[in-house]
Amino acid sequence: MERAAGRAAALQRPRVLLALLLLLALTCVMLLDGYLRAEVGGDQRVRTGASAGDVPDDVLDGGPILSFPGGQATTVSVPDKTIVLTFDDGPDPTWTPQVLEILEKYDVPGTFFLVGSMVSRHPGIVRDMVEQGNEVGVHTFTHVDLSYQSQARVTREIEQTQLALAGAAGITTTLFRAPYSSQTDAIDNYSWPVYESLGADGYTSVFIDTDSDDWKRPGVSKIVEWATPEDDEGASVLFHDAGGERSQTIEALPKYIEKMKAKGYTFTTVSGVMADQQPTGAGRTGAGRTGAGPAGEQGLQAAHHEATGATLYEGKALVAAVAVAEWTVPALSVGLVIVGVAVMGRFAMMLVLARRHHRQRNRRRFSWGPPVTGPVSVIVPAYNEKECIEATLRSLARGTHPIEIIVVDDGSTDGTAEIAESLGLPGVRVVRQANAGKPAALNNGVRHARYDIVVMMDGDTVFEPDTVRHLVQPFADPSVGAVAGNAKVGNRRTLIGAWQHIEYVMGFNLDRRMYDLLRCMPTIPGAIGAFRREAVLQVGGMSDDTLAEDTDITIALHRAGWRVVYEEHARAWTEAPGSLGQLWSQRYRWSYGTMQALWKHRRSLTDKGPSGRFGRVGMPLVVLFQVVTPVFAPLIDVFTVYSMVFVDFRAALLAWLAVLAVQLVCAAYAFRLDREKYRYLLMMPLQQLAYRQMMYLVLIHSCVTALTGGRLRWQKLKRTGEVGTPAGTAGITGTGTGGTG
Repeated sequence: MERAAGRAAALQRPRVLLALLLLLALTCVMLLDGYLRAEVGGDQRVRTGASAGDVPDDVLDGGPILSFPGGQATTVSVPDKTIVLTFDDGPDPTWTPQVLEILEKYDVPGTFFLVGSMVSRHPGIVRDMVEQGNEVGVHTFTHVDLSYQSQARVTREIEQTQLALAGAAGITTTLFRAPYSSQTDAIDNYSWPVYESLGADGYTSVFIDTDSDDWKRPGVSKIVEWATPEDDEGASVLFHDAGGERSQTIEALPKYIEKMKAKGYTFTTVSGVMADQQPTGAGRTGAGRTGAGPAGEQGLQAAHHEATGATLYEGKALVAAVAVAEWTVPALSVGLVIVGVAVMGRFAMMLVLARRHHRQRNRRRFSWGPPVTGPVSVIVPAYNEKECIEATLRSLARGTHPIEIIVVDDGSTDGTAEIAESLGLPGVRVVRQANAGKPAALNNGVRHARYDIVVMMDGDTVFEPDTVRHLVQPFADPSVGAVAGNAKVGNRRTLIGAWQHIEYVMGFNLDRRMYDLLRCMPTIPGAIGAFRREAVLQVGGMSDDTLAEDTDITIALHRAGWRVVYEEHARAWTEAPGSLGQLWSQRYRWSYGTMQALWKHRRSLTDKGPSGRFGRVGMPLVVLFQVVTPVFAPLIDVFTVYSMVFVDFRAALLAWLAVLAVQLVCAAYAFRLDREKYRYLLMMPLQQLAYRQMMYLVLIHSCVTALTGGRLRWQKLKRTGEVGTPAGTAGITGTGTGGTG
């Protein structure tokens, strides 16, 4: 058996790894999307008024094109009656295509200084831009003032933009323009080393002579006026094709081109100017007049280089990753809005129906019918329960309702059966069988049961004296086929136990009240449940088709026309997993078993009549609230962190706290109904941050297993036997369960 368990664990490791890889991939996608959208780090600093004593005067007073041939700073001016149209901050999906359409209409080239994050998000626009004959340059990846950045950050900003260009258009470029530094007089002692370093790497830095100031939106006439150079001088002119609302730019650009052509101006690119440059001095050069002829084409080819090798493939990978992020994050956002509405609706429905259930079942006149006083059979399946079996049986012996106790020893190797027999308790029978799993043990117990009502419990569970009496009273109604009890965690003094306590009181027991009123209870907890023997036999007993035999038989009873109810006063105390590994193992079995049971009974969706109520009401609710929303609900926390880092920290924090407040209200009401101590709710914020993420991974693991196939045996959790019978009815409190260890 140990070898079988080892093989099962070995089979699960790849699935766990795949689940973790899925989470890692999602995290990377979100980080990439945030980096692209929010300029990671939020560095909006712009340096002004710094000293420029280290910058050569001929650079400050020189032309707008700065290069470093042979390590010597050299500037180039635009020749008279020549315009170099430059555009910053693109590409933008709204404005850049309109700019390109205007340039193509007037047969005018442009030089676009592109932001790498925008390039990676809109690669098709960049391809069109280059194919049209325009020139592109680097405008950093996240549009930060490089004078504040480290050399490593500067290098990263440039390299990432080049990768984006390689992935989008298959090229790299030698042209560069720094954000917030449009004219040469903006170069200061802080930014000068950046330009020297880039020049040493072969980059040409491009500034402007004339600024249209179109970003100020001063009006079309002002934009045209401010972009016009004086006295027929040549100029590098700045417009913007992104970064804001650019309708005035789109309207002004054709008017500007027509005006300049009417004045005899020609239009070229930065590379066109460089191709016709003529030396005019030691540190400065001028340029002959150029247009869109061979010299301009030669210059364009000099600025653009074909991306090859690793650069090309890394660039394509970047663009592909961004495309995935561009689709995934918005889709998840929409999904989370839907899930958020569903979760809030569920909370509201639980509160309303739980209150109604409590008031209905606690009325003085409420009765299921004549009191049920006849003896019942209690079945205790046990596999290696030596730590717990004595406390379990002694708690049953103290009960106030007549019972017979059937201990089904499922091939224990630790003397469980011998301990049960040695106690000498009245009414206890021990039935031994070879190890066959929990469903087989329960079925064997049903076969040996003498009475019409059978109570099923776990070998690590402790009943209160009145538990069985409360549990069987609903059977006074002949339509009731099964009753779910109120299972509670006894070992809640640990952090993990307290987390489970919160989850069960709020989630499971509050849920059961809601499902009871809706008459679609999905699960009788394995720790405490009662059945009509007739009903169990009618549906074929406990099945080993799934890992959640309790959910399986509950749905089967619904489909057979039996009513399943919840009895809140029938309390049992069980030992919850005490370590993260055991908790993972238990919840994985529950989650995967629930999926198996739902799939097995998928035809309940088409059941007719009263027996089809579970398919019409319960199945959609269980799928939505136990499979779909648990996958997405923890992502609310992930998106909260994403929003805090990349969007609006305060707004995101307030939204998260608001959701937490709603959950606290629901939890507090659930604790009130179960008469629990509120102090455990202090651990709820930490539970939301840590515990829920673990449950998210468990569910992903279960989904992966469901998709890849696989089966697990009845898993045995390590027990300590620390849970005993509480003093009175308000001693140790805990949680309801959807399954057992």
